[in-house]
Amino acid sequence: MRARALCAGAAELFEANRDRGRKRPARPYPEWSCQLTFDTNAFDRIIRWLETIRDGLDVYVHGQTGDDLADHTTHATWLGREHTLKLDMFR
Repeated sequence: MRARALCAGAAELFEANRDRGRKRPARPYPEWSCQLTFDTNAFDRIIRWLETIRDGLDVYVHGQTGDDLADHTTHATWLGREHTLKLDMFR
């Protein structure tokens, strides 16, 4: 799928870590997903690349400060269409 290829490309180009992806929604995300993790030094480069190459895919980006609720709300943004997250698990 395009999303898995996008994750694989980002992981390779930017030395980001990625998971295998999920074939169904996993809380708090309402859709299936794959996850990339990267440090703050790579943030600007990866976001610019994702904005250019995402080809209509919706990409959710959030920080990891240790406050899960804030990370998924205050410290988050969408590239593309915004989806409603299931945040009850963080309250």
